[in-house]
Amino acid sequence: MRRRALPIGIAVLFALGLIAAMAVMPSLAQNPIEVQPLTGRAPFTDDVDAKFKVMLSGHPRDVINFTDPSLTQVVMFTVQPGAMFPWHSHEGSVVVNVTSGELVYVAAMDCVERSYGPNEAFFDPGHGHVHTAYNPGTVPTVLVATFYGLSATAPLSTPVTPPADCVVTP
Repeated sequence: MRRRALPIGIAVLFALGLIAAMAVMPSLAQNPIEVQPLTGRAPFTDDVDAKFKVMLSGHPRDVINFTDPSLTQVVMFTVQPGAMFPWHSHEGSVVVNVTSGELVYVAAMDCVERSYGPNEAFFDPGHGHVHTAYNPGTVPTVLVATFYGLSATAPLSTPVTPPADCVVTP
């Protein structure tokens, strides 16, 4: 009995498609930015006030006063190479520690790219401060962010329209 060539051709195409899909699958399954909460929202049990003073070069000092920095939350982010956070702001302030890789932080107020590497930290004043950040490297960037001054139900970040005068390309 003679077999027809068409089913073999289809089988070969199917096998090639399956091999290609298996090669692509791991990259499709990997989120560009993975978010892993390390704590829930936690209030300070003591009476705590906080003040952060931040002075970026060429800008006046920002002073953020908290009469009640509760609630707090700690989150770990893993940012894949080339991935960029959407433009956003935060309800409260955020202290960010880069544990591995590199992160470039861009504030809409001046569009300056500020780079942070392993074992470096930076402060995001929040309270409507618009910014983005991206991983310019070839390895994942891991950062731990501690959010201060959250309300019980607000999201950790609020997306905003990208500023027209600040175009960022990772």
